[in-house]
Amino acid sequence: MFGDLMGMMGKLKETQKKIEETKNRLNTVMVDESSTDGLLKISLTANREIKSIEIDNTLLEDKEQLEDYLVLTLNKAIDKATKVNEAELGAVAKDGMPNIPGMDFFK
Repeated sequence: MFGDLMGMMGKLKETQKKIEETKNRLNTVMVDESSTDGLLKISLTANREIKSIEIDNTLLEDKEQLEDYLVLTLNKAIDKATKVNEAELGAVAKDGMPNIPGMDFFK
């Protein structure tokens, strides 16, 4: 019984280490998003840290339009990065969970 518990604890610690490694790796995974017409381009990491924003000069003439573009494109980019982040971390967590009957968290 205690051997099983110690084995589970070891596996959980190993999984935690893999999760931290994955989080660090996601800092290098880039997600790019553009407005539909390509006038605004945003790059961010899969951990949702903005790395660059490129704005076409034509957008600088209309403040409201630029703000709308930023909101829409940033939200799309963040959504895309979140999906990548959750998929990667979810896979690591699922792989590392011990098989405990009745604890089917990651189906």
